Amino acid sequence: MISLSFVSVPGYCLRISKSPLRHHLFSLLILFPFLFLTPTTSLGQVTEPANSPVATQNIPSVFVDCNRCDYDHIRREIPFVNYVREPQQASVHLFITDQRTGDGGREYELSFIGREQFSEMNYDFKHTVGRDATGDESREELIRVIRLGLMPYVLQTSGADRFNLDFEPIDETAQPTVSRETDPWRQWVFEIYAGSLSLDMESNRVRFDSRWGFYANKVSEKWKVQFRPYFNYDFVEIQRVEEEDPLTSRRHRHGINSYAIRSINDHWSAGLFGTYLTRNDRNIRHRFQLNPGIEYSLLPYDVATRRAITFVYRIGLTSVDYYDETIFEKTRENLLNHELSVSVGIQQPWGSIQSGLIGSHYLHDFEKRRAEFFGRISIRIVEGFSVRFGGSFEMVRDQLSLRRGDASLEDVLLRQQELATDFELSGFVALTYTFGSDFANIVNTRF
Repeated sequence: MISLSFVSVPGYCLRISKSPLRHHLFSLLILFPFLFLTPTTSLGQVTEPANSPVATQNIPSVFVDCNRCDYDHIRREIPFVNYVREPQQASVHLFITDQRTGDGGREYELSFIGREQFSEMNYDFKHTVGRDATGDESREELIRVIRLGLMPYVLQTSGADRFNLDFEPIDETAQPTVSRETDPWRQWVFEIYAGSLSLDMESNRVRFDSRWGFYANKVSEKWKVQFRPYFNYDFVEIQRVEEEDPLTSRRHRHGINSYAIRSINDHWSAGLFGTYLTRNDRNIRHRFQLNPGIEYSLLPYDVATRRAITFVYRIGLTSVDYYDETIFEKTRENLLNHELSVSVGIQQPWGSIQSGLIGSHYLHDFEKRRAEFFGRISIRIVEGFSVRFGGSFEMVRDQLSLRRGDASLEDVLLRQQELATDFELSGFVALTYTFGSDFANIVNTRF
């Protein structure tokens, strides 16, 4: 007589007693798939896991709606609520958006939207994480404020008696923080970056690509100022078997973007924009632009992170010096142009919309114009089903820098020369449908 015991998933204990040995092995093969059944399968008495729907039916069910959050970390660090996969299944919809602050930090806006038994409990608050915070510190700070925001809902359930309130008093001996009046940097923030430095080498091909630059920003209640020089260089060399000289491509795109924007009131602002560009693949040796502009926001600026409808008008002077003579027989010229744009940005629990229309033309010739429409929409249609679509269409009539003469095949393939076009069109459509268990409490980070 041989006796075998096998214990697997908590709550499952299978005991097999049979003879001879081949019968035991055969029985194990038959019963092996059942070892991975969920605890709700009837195979003897089952102990309910602590985070199952049955054990947690008296606590809030939360849907976390956040594009930049570590969802797994939130579920690990805040285990006292149920997490569901759709907002329709939640008693609390947590909607989080964020934006970069002037000093390089990040401001989070958290909206707690109550549903079902919490339908009368809705509130928003903002929290800022400083620029010196590491990624982990930012993540932990967000966890802390989410915990605080969930407490009013937990207090309405029987689970409230499992919580204690801790308070950290202010350290009177700590060094005082620097105020704006004593800030030696006067609210200026500087950043140096090398976004991309790459080298690819093959027996007959070499490519080097680099991107680097510098930011200087100042953001206050009244002013938004930026000075940003940037440098992009791309080199490609291809060895041709039939010829001695290799085929080479050297492309650069260097420039400076700068602006100074002054807030007038909750709806109006005015600014001055200046740019410089040198780009050999577009036949631009030097281009200087100076454009004053004005912006009107249909909604107050303090709600711009969630809803924004803005109108911008700019007019200014452009001075261009070309590498080669253009199709209009120009090597340099001064141009007056103006531009009007309308944009809409909406982020809400039902989805998001980003779209706009931009039109511009040169004042010396209305035929030299450009118009662009762009849009991106994401909408939750019904439970589990959402649709995303977007694209852009650009009508191009202002390619004043096109080189005179025909482009060679090498220039076209290596994108060393701009080609004439009447339009540019791009688009996408995406559909998603999710179904299955309502609960998403388990975190598994393997592989």
